[in-house]
Amino acid sequence: MDVNKVSNKLRKFAEERNWEQFHSPKNLSMALAAEAAELLEIFQWLTEEQSKDIVKSEKEIAQVKEEIADVFIYLVRLADKLNIDIEKEVLAKIALNENKYPIDISKDNAVKYNRR
Repeated sequence: MDVNKVSNKLRKFAEERNWEQFHSPKNLSMALAAEAAELLEIFQWLTEEQSKDIVKSEKEIAQVKEEIADVFIYLVRLADKLNIDIEKEVLAKIALNENKYPIDISKDNAVKYNRR
């Protein structure tokens, strides 16, 4: 996926509707949290097994896909507004996590790095 292409398309979408005035970092981060909560709500009362089986329901997986897209859209808009290169920052965070969670200590272990 070309995140810059997506970002440009979303920026144009907002500009054409004169929504840039509403897309402050504060508002976008709040919208992002709201969309993440909508995604969470889909799984809220499911068992572990039910959450894995959600892919078997076309209706439910369609809702999950839509909410994931909404979360990503607001994340991309927020990064755009703050001039953050998402790809660069994600790769940097992965590298940081590789140091925090070395395989020999972290494999089969869900304990956070600072609680070992």
